[in-house]
Amino acid sequence: MRSIEFKIRQATFADTDVVVRFNLALALETEDLRLDPSIVHPGVEAVLRDPSKGIYYVAETGGAVIGQVLITYEWSDWRNGNIWWLQSVYVEKAYRAQGIFKALFSHLSTAALADRNVCGLRLYMESENHRAREVYGRLGMVETHYQVFERIFQR
Repeated sequence: MRSIEFKIRQATFADTDVVVRFNLALALETEDLRLDPSIVHPGVEAVLRDPSKGIYYVAETGGAVIGQVLITYEWSDWRNGNIWWLQSVYVEKAYRAQGIFKALFSHLSTAALADRNVCGLRLYMESENHRAREVYGRLGMVETHYQVFERIFQR
């Protein structure tokens, strides 16, 4: 497999459509869940307009976005710092296993370590996504004893 050149950058509003497309594909691939684009689109726009909600980072080659990750924030009173949650992790199928997510993760890790207000990185994944579990482990992430509970409101 040949290596490709790509760069990591913060997403802009011009990336909205590709981020929406990736989020729809991610839900379908990992959870067999068909998200409503009329909800996802304004959700992505909200993040791109307001960095206090989160920041998307994308990997780009030849002017095309090929991967993404979103960071959102959780304040930890126990640690007196922000935990960055990695969400919406997606790499286009044709570019998988070429170090794209590794580069995105490295970029975020470097930024987090440089920011004294950030005390760690976390993510959650679909429990049967064994490939993702292996990737995250190779990057130095460890499974915790926490389990995620949720109550999602249908509006």
